[in-house]
Amino acid sequence: MKTIILAAGIGSRLGNPYPKALTPLKNGKSIMEMMVESLSSYFSINDLLTVVGFKKNSIMERFPDITYIYNPYFDTTNTSKSLLCALKKCRDESVLWLNGDVVFDPLLLNELVPHIEKDQSFVAVNTCSVADEEVKYTLEDGYIQNLSKEVINGLGEAVGINYISAKDVPLFIKELEACEAQDYFEKGLEVMIAKHQTKIQAVDISKFNCMEVDFKEDLEHVNSFL
Repeated sequence: MKTIILAAGIGSRLGNPYPKALTPLKNGKSIMEMMVESLSSYFSINDLLTVVGFKKNSIMERFPDITYIYNPYFDTTNTSKSLLCALKKCRDESVLWLNGDVVFDPLLLNELVPHIEKDQSFVAVNTCSVADEEVKYTLEDGYIQNLSKEVINGLGEAVGINYISAKDVPLFIKELEACEAQDYFEKGLEVMIAKHQTKIQAVDISKFNCMEVDFKEDLEHVNSFL
């Protein structure tokens, strides 16, 4: 299995002059430092790929032991295309991927490992919060039916941590290629579900602290639970 961090974006909403993944936290570490430490305690750092773009050297110099993939169109594309860059490098393997702005309790990974071992594609979700800005979901027969920011009456929201089974990767690549430049990767998953009846679970991680840092208010909340 490969692990991918998506850290190519500019992160303009937070207003940093550097990549959002390098945002310093109250505990003295950056978002990405926490992610790398947590992931490498469960999975091999040799299988960790990071997609970079905006001020890529600042990330690469900080974490020299990680393999990097460059998205040269980081300023005109969204996460669908950054993830596509990485998946093309690991077509025959399952993939756990994370948005590069997620701060989470490392114990959350204990909840995900059994699903990874079953090789079942999933989206980690928080059922305690359903904010308008976030990607929301609905279920049908125990699997995700709808997955987007436009979902009405969502059961919860995606937290930016996801897994795709090796058997589903080729189709996922195809649908990400069909996505528009500004689509989020969730668009590819939603099309897979609608067109191909791909089975994708929602794994509830609500009991763990986990938040994507999009705005200064998010950063304040993260620092409060750190």
